[in-house]
Amino acid sequence: MVAWFERYLHRHLDALRIPLWSTPPDRGHRGPIVVYCNHPAWWDAVLIIVLAGRLYPERPSRAPFDAAMLARYRIFERIGAFGVDLDSPRGAAQFLAAARTILAAPDGMLWITAQGRFADARGRPLALRPGVARLAELAPDALFVPMAVEYAFWDERGAGAFAAFGAGIPASDLAALPRPQRLARLEADLTATLDRLSADVISREPTRFRALISGRKGVGGVYDLWRSLAARLSGRRFDPAHRAADGQDRAA
Repeated sequence: MVAWFERYLHRHLDALRIPLWSTPPDRGHRGPIVVYCNHPAWWDAVLIIVLAGRLYPERPSRAPFDAAMLARYRIFERIGAFGVDLDSPRGAAQFLAAARTILAAPDGMLWITAQGRFADARGRPLALRPGVARLAELAPDALFVPMAVEYAFWDERGAGAFAAFGAGIPASDLAALPRPQRLARLEADLTATLDRLSADVISREPTRFRALISGRKGVGGVYDLWRSLAARLSGRRFDPAHRAADGQDRAA
């Protein structure tokens, strides 16, 4: 299923890029890992699946999913999602019970869209749900890692997806804080990671990133067919990318 979603991303997005300064949590971390992120778009679920499969193939990754949406997209249940009712106290209890079981395993990995709703990546404050702060009490040996997610159109017809990991914090350090301060610390760390990622995305400089997945280039259809024919007639190799490696606009 990871391979299928990688192909899906390749067909529909320009690329999945990670900034050079971003360091994913160590695969060899002795204990469970909680990756919590913002939630700007439907694509977040695809990114989490691809990142989990590419970066942590040896860890069983799980993620909470809106129960109503999971009923429509059952495919996510098959690959680690579990349903949570986001609008009731019962949902909070469901989430904590499932998280306790997942994080009890030393190789457990939990990915959380911590805002619990779609929200613009530039919106502040992030307003993370309080449940993520409760997890430090359930898994004192876990590592909590912020992950910023953003999407933007650059030079190709498809949008680019961008993900960046911030510095992790041990659950024991979080648990030592009162719950309000604990949630504020998690939100501050994620906000700082988002701000740094946004600065790189705004720069539109591909050299600031490494591409984990590259998407299809060009417009397609008759337009690219014509460009391909023109390139052959002039003895050039056809590259469907809109912008050349030297930064020149091929469509100009």
